[in-house]
Amino acid sequence: MSSFDLAGKRVWVAGHRGMAGAAIVRRLQREACTVLTASRAELDLLRQDDVHAWLAARGVDAVFLAAATVGGILANATRPAEFLYQNLVIETNVIHAAKCAGVRKLLFLGSSCIYPRLAPQPMREEALLAGPLEPTNEWYAIAKIAGIKLCAAYRRQYGCDFVSVMPANLYGPGDRYDAANGHVVAALIMKIHAARLENKPTVELWGSGAPRREFLFTEDLADACVFVMKHYSDELFLNLGTGRDMTILELAQAIARVAGWNGSFTFDRSRPDGAPRKVMDVSRLRSLGWTAQTAFDDGIRQAYDWYVAHHRV
Repeated sequence: MSSFDLAGKRVWVAGHRGMAGAAIVRRLQREACTVLTASRAELDLLRQDDVHAWLAARGVDAVFLAAATVGGILANATRPAEFLYQNLVIETNVIHAAKCAGVRKLLFLGSSCIYPRLAPQPMREEALLAGPLEPTNEWYAIAKIAGIKLCAAYRRQYGCDFVSVMPANLYGPGDRYDAANGHVVAALIMKIHAARLENKPTVELWGSGAPRREFLFTEDLADACVFVMKHYSDELFLNLGTGRDMTILELAQAIARVAGWNGSFTFDRSRPDGAPRKVMDVSRLRSLGWTAQTAFDDGIRQAYDWYVAHHRV
């Protein structure tokens, strides 16, 4: 198994203010490395020359590329050009600049939406490009597929030790709590917490509530990313997840238990469900020696408590 010691390294976390990037920064505090970050005011990742100059001036040894334009089904549907253009530019700028600056290792974070809509379940890494994408997030998926292939191409042509990982749906502290553009866990936490405060008897779910999804706690994601950075070096990307899924209704019921809300759910079936099922085969990652440690209810409790502590309702 490959070994890349982070001790003494200068490590840049691109996208450190996002949910995934912030969790990686927290996890790196347990490593004897120097963590570098740059706010959007300091460095615009959409500006190629600025990215090259910033990296070249800082002697960076390793990069976690967690920066991305992200959002849920509605955001993907209404801002397709943004999702495709901005993600392509961010990953192209950072990956090429890392090669030019002599960065020793880079880890690119993708998304499980890269897989075909009707991919065999659980989804193995080999299912990439084996069928049509889910239309509700194809713009984001295409950009993430390009990032994976870019890492693989730089490995083949230039010998760069660039690797990619595909996380399951993330949740946890620092999520974007935005009803229009947020992910499903954050959106449901907002809705259910508001229903508890307002004594509402029902909460409406988009779609049928039947689609099945896999969820990964942010701190587990960060631990997996550090593990892969230290112990994996190959062209094939790795799935990061738990290998377990649940329906959207079961997710909502779990949040309701944590929030102490005893109402019922209704369904807006005019809204899209997205892919019918998304759960990943994580056997490759497990064979390397890593498994997720956070029980789902414990993770939801931490995510809910963070939301209550950080947002006025």
